[in-house]
Amino acid sequence: MKSSDGLYLSAREAAAELAISPATLYAYVSRGLIRSEPTPDSRKNRYRAEDVRALKERRVPSPEPRGLRSFDADLPVMDTEISTITEEGAIYRGVNCVDLSENDTLEHTATLLWDVSDVDPFGPDNQPEFSEEMRAIAQVARRAAPIDRAIAVLALAASADPRAFTRAPDGRAMVGGRIVRLLVATMLNAEPSPSPLHQQIAAAWAADNQHAPDLIRRALVLLADHELNASTFTARCAASTGLNLYDAVIAGLAALKGPKHGGAGVLASQLVKTLIDRDVAPVVRERVALGERFAGFGHGVYKRGDPRAQSLLNALSRAGAPRKFTREVPERIAEATGEFVNIDYALAVLVHALRLPAGSELALFAMARSVGWIAHASEQLQFGKLIRPRARYVGPAPGRRAG
Repeated sequence: MKSSDGLYLSAREAAAELAISPATLYAYVSRGLIRSEPTPDSRKNRYRAEDVRALKERRVPSPEPRGLRSFDADLPVMDTEISTITEEGAIYRGVNCVDLSENDTLEHTATLLWDVSDVDPFGPDNQPEFSEEMRAIAQVARRAAPIDRAIAVLALAASADPRAFTRAPDGRAMVGGRIVRLLVATMLNAEPSPSPLHQQIAAAWAADNQHAPDLIRRALVLLADHELNASTFTARCAASTGLNLYDAVIAGLAALKGPKHGGAGVLASQLVKTLIDRDVAPVVRERVALGERFAGFGHGVYKRGDPRAQSLLNALSRAGAPRKFTREVPERIAEATGEFVNIDYALAVLVHALRLPAGSELALFAMARSVGWIAHASEQLQFGKLIRPRARYVGPAPGRRAG
């Protein structure tokens, strides 16, 4: 049996990867450690490759201290129907995000991730509620960072939306459409609009660039979701307490700001600016000699490069972006460090090529990823369970006297 698109392994492949017998493999399946399902064209079962590899990582000692690993195999694992990650890119409900980005919009991607077909969350009449208090906050915060302004306005938005706490799946999708439109408008310092989101962004930030709408559209689709990253897990934890989607998105926004997550795009932009008037090779050699890391390179999942990044860089190259940034920098850094380009660097090149405002890397990331947060928060609300991991205590033994 041939494995399918990297997501599955045959029984022989799974057993070989774990160096176990078929009987032990079936025992792991019965204990819920590895998911299996029938193959579409035979009576044999296939096994989830990510489960096999996660179990392998738990069983094989890591040469790197646990606290320094990018992803810890002992972290919580959750079931979801929304997305997963493969070497070919993120999969949105069975659809590869790279393929989706060729022609689709963030709005259509949202309906896919939210699994809705009977309602249109982005219909012309589904506009966000905008109270006087929200307008006042937005006006006072016009010069604040877009993500901070959005958090402030969204904090009041649930109170202004009489349908914010709906439990109906279609109703939650409609709330999601209002949230995304409100978020984009607030970050752009604009009024909410029924126009396509990528066109709104391009008109506000890159009106004179004919390539901007398509490039921004591609980036938004590629960034819409990426399984249980830090901000999405935060949004799911928040939603598990029973709060509304507006507040779940606020939780995601706060987590996204960190320099190890959405803030990495801003750091990658600093690298791009450093290289504008300098030769690539000497700068890379100097930083490697000093032991410095390169923001926008390396990834805990994509060992041979982020397919989303390559897709966006290819589109930027076709649109006339400098080869220095779309090809030379990624190649030089990969040669010197063994770390391949990720989406944060590609986003930084997009911002540079389109001359977008400073800090728009994080804003674009937030606009796109809000769609994924809403998908995961809605799924968590549907589960109805509180996320409450336990801690592994490693402190002094009980019974110690104070002082």
